Amino acid sequence: MKKMKKTALIVWLACISSGAFAHSRVDTTTPADGDVMSEVPAQISFDFADDIRLTRVEMTHAEHPSVQLDLGDHKSFDRAFNLPLNDMGAGTYQIEWRGLSIDGHAMQGGFTFEVE
Repeated sequence: MKKMKKTALIVWLACISSGAFAHSRVDTTTPADGDVMSEVPAQISFDFADDIRLTRVEMTHAEHPSVQLDLGDHKSFDRAFNLPLNDMGAGTYQIEWRGLSIDGHAMQGGFTFEVE
């Protein structure tokens, strides 16, 4: 009986850990989270650890209503994305993204940067 419980526990842990590795995480963003810049960048970029399909990227600026960024040709699964950025002047920019990992799980995240 103890051996069955131990085997069941090992199988259960293996299932949980394999599911965790199926989700993509952001390796880097440009600008990086928390960056302070002197001017608004022309684009933002995401580099993910695994393939993901972005479904929505939204930008919020304190002085303006939030806007959805144009995903352009980014309609398929990929690891690197470059999106044009709307210049809303100085202030804090908050970027929030949503997407689907290659295994179909919904993913989301975000970062902020400041323009002086």
